[in-house]
Amino acid sequence: MNSVVTSNDTSLIELDRLAEIAEDVIRRCRAKGASEADVAASIDSGLSVNVRMGEVETVERTRDRGVSLTVYFGKRKGSASTADLDPASIEQTVEHACAIARYTEEDAANGLADPALLAKDIPDLDLWHPWDITPEEAIRLGLEIEDAGRAFDPRIDNSDGASVQISASLTAYANSLGFVGRERGTHHSLSCALIAEDESGMQRDYWYDSVRAAGDFGDPAAIGRKAAERTLSRLSARRLGTRDCPVLFVPEVARGLIGHFLSAVSGGALYRKTSFLVDHVGKSVFPDWMQIVERPRIPRGHGSSAFDSEGVATRDSDLIKDGVLARYILGSYSARKLGLVSTGNAGGIHNVIVRPGNDDFAALLKRMHNGLLVTELMGQGVSLLTGDYSRGASGFWVENGEIAYPVEEITIAANLRDMFANIAAVGRDVDPRSHILTGSILLDRMTIAGE
Repeated sequence: MNSVVTSNDTSLIELDRLAEIAEDVIRRCRAKGASEADVAASIDSGLSVNVRMGEVETVERTRDRGVSLTVYFGKRKGSASTADLDPASIEQTVEHACAIARYTEEDAANGLADPALLAKDIPDLDLWHPWDITPEEAIRLGLEIEDAGRAFDPRIDNSDGASVQISASLTAYANSLGFVGRERGTHHSLSCALIAEDESGMQRDYWYDSVRAAGDFGDPAAIGRKAAERTLSRLSARRLGTRDCPVLFVPEVARGLIGHFLSAVSGGALYRKTSFLVDHVGKSVFPDWMQIVERPRIPRGHGSSAFDSEGVATRDSDLIKDGVLARYILGSYSARKLGLVSTGNAGGIHNVIVRPGNDDFAALLKRMHNGLLVTELMGQGVSLLTGDYSRGASGFWVENGEIAYPVEEITIAANLRDMFANIAAVGRDVDPRSHILTGSILLDRMTIAGE
């Protein structure tokens, strides 16, 4: 799996062209009377291959280009976009944005970022690793992954397929403050979903890997085998009776729990007062041993970036310090609405690290003793306004620190405020496949609704 940038890589030339387009759009906006403007020009390309039951299902190549811009006439704002880099299309988009801005209401929070916060240095974060793979090679790789899973056990009698996904993104951002930033990044993934059957019925599960550089993949066949192991482990699943008990979220599920926290402390939810964590900076949210930090400039990080979508420099900072909320997650608009300063999070959060504890997964099971291990969640029963949490779940019942049997068709419920405060441990089994980096999370108690 070659991930070396070859001599025919034209990404830097294309980035320069995108930057020129963005700067030209800024000039056009100013010529039409805009007091401020910002523009993002991008090219996204990719290859997607899906195979199922030893046959090719889909092969798709994509190459999307576009320009999105925002103009300000004083405190009036207009935005427009085009999926075309043709000069005539861009001119129409400029006209549309300016027309919108002339007729919108003024908003005192509108405007570009504070010039003092814009990124001055843009280091290479090692995010660009094009994967030199042909569709034929991607098909063979997908078949290898699926074959490894299907051959694992005769009870694996069906498949939802294996996929190979390759993507590359080039973006140039410019604004009328004189900032011009260029970013390029790649993301690649391999996945497999299998179906097993025994006398109790059918079960499905999957596994995947996601990296910036294809050279960071391990043995692709191991993804198929892991998917098979997970699928087989779910056979003969039972339902549980209603009870209160400890709950352990595996890392890929635990990061969703952290995602709810991030949403609750994000600017939009706060200034609209639709979060249960309004006015919580400086207050305890998690146990006093817990630390959550943002590290936006990790080399090859899934969420790494030197600047946010407004050009504001990213920087390392605490989100949770000794259990206490250290800051919110803000872009310029939400910061002004709250009377605060942008945290470099316009467009979203970057790499978030939940500091792991000393326990590995086996130790967490022992610590839980008897309880529910959650490996999958279903439904959207989460209210950021109240913190109420109720979701369908499946996983395993644990007895005496050992996995006893699989469970399904249950609901787990609590309130996020209590869930965060009652976290008992964070494991050191960190899942690296996301911009939210956490190990398994053990909660003291939740309500299980079953039979």
